[in-house]
Amino acid sequence: MLSVEEIDAYYGNVKVLEKINFSAKEGKLLGIIGPNGSGKTTLLKVISKIIKPSVGTVLLNEFDISKMGKRELARKMAVVPQESSTSFSFTAMEIVLMGRTPHLKRFETEGLEDLEVAKRCMKLTNCSNLAERQIDELSGGELQKVIIARALAQEPKVLLMDEPTSHLDIKNQIEILELMKRLTDDRLIVIAVFHDLNMASRYCEELILLKEGKIVSFGRTEEVLTSENIRNVFDISTSIKRDPLTNSLSLMVIPKKKEKEKIKESLRIHIICGGGSGSILMHSLDEEYEITAGVIHELDTDFEVAKALSIDMVSEAPFSPIGDERYEENLDMIRRSDIVIIANMPVGFGNIKNLYAAISAIEDKKEVLIIDETPIEERDFTDGEATEIFKSLREDGGIFVKDMHELLDRLENY
Repeated sequence: MLSVEEIDAYYGNVKVLEKINFSAKEGKLLGIIGPNGSGKTTLLKVISKIIKPSVGTVLLNEFDISKMGKRELARKMAVVPQESSTSFSFTAMEIVLMGRTPHLKRFETEGLEDLEVAKRCMKLTNCSNLAERQIDELSGGELQKVIIARALAQEPKVLLMDEPTSHLDIKNQIEILELMKRLTDDRLIVIAVFHDLNMASRYCEELILLKEGKIVSFGRTEEVLTSENIRNVFDISTSIKRDPLTNSLSLMVIPKKKEKEKIKESLRIHIICGGGSGSILMHSLDEEYEITAGVIHELDTDFEVAKALSIDMVSEAPFSPIGDERYEENLDMIRRSDIVIIANMPVGFGNIKNLYAAISAIEDKKEVLIIDETPIEERDFTDGEATEIFKSLREDGGIFVKDMHELLDRLENY
């Protein structure tokens, strides 16, 4: 186990790390995330003894690394830097063999055992075919595989990687990250700095979130990657959902709200939506109009978007039918609006009260615009009740539009 305890670090008189505490276990990939200048690379340099902390210790299996010599530490810990360059035209195999240096005596050259270790590491990183190639002839992805092979040739217990996928195309990014994941199967401790939060979410079991040299959050990925933490550290709004294909968290950045045009500020629009049907609509209208929404079930994509955009809404507990109290709150919002829009949403018994609220809006002489992109019969899960309500809406003066583009064109005329 690697333990970092009460670390403070300075660059001159500037404190760059403060009270850093965490542990990294064998067989796990620990990611470090945070804005530029938050101390991510500095933390790796402290762990690898490149920078001496002013306070605190780094322990590897309960042994203080500050008491280790360079050669001993290099046999236990390897570093893959963000940028790698060499002044001479070595072959890829020669670069990987450099990783054996900590295991050699002074003036000793590599032997057959060292060559076998190098070959094994190149096979593991899928770069055996590059062995005789000159290092300055390799692409970015090829070079990164060779540098990782060199680090593995040290046969370390801990592998530190500083943004290992920076400047790589998506194919090479995935190959490197899949390799990092496989390395943890060999009981290696892998600690890596990530720039891409979605990649960190997909491949890391645990994360450290840094801001201004301090740990804001440390723990399981789902505990660290929350909308609140991301807003606090990066000053951005996000919608975070679990991807059903990868089972990892997926972050979508929500743009900041623009200044509303004063000429349309007085027009209040209430959106009835659900199942993600209102997300694009809210983004499109929120820049120009005063928007409310409801009733939306919590955990719904529309709920997350409305929350991120700070849209006033009525919400209901997940998977629960709309209760009388929420229904009345929704009616109250509708009474204070000028226009009601019904999104192209699926209708079930859990949200059918929203359609009855729309009928009430028509009775109150509100203009009700209904997006009818998909026939109601195809999204009616109420044994026909929703279809009958749609017929009433049409007969009583509801205005049906074929899609959102027609809706936006109509709103431009108000």
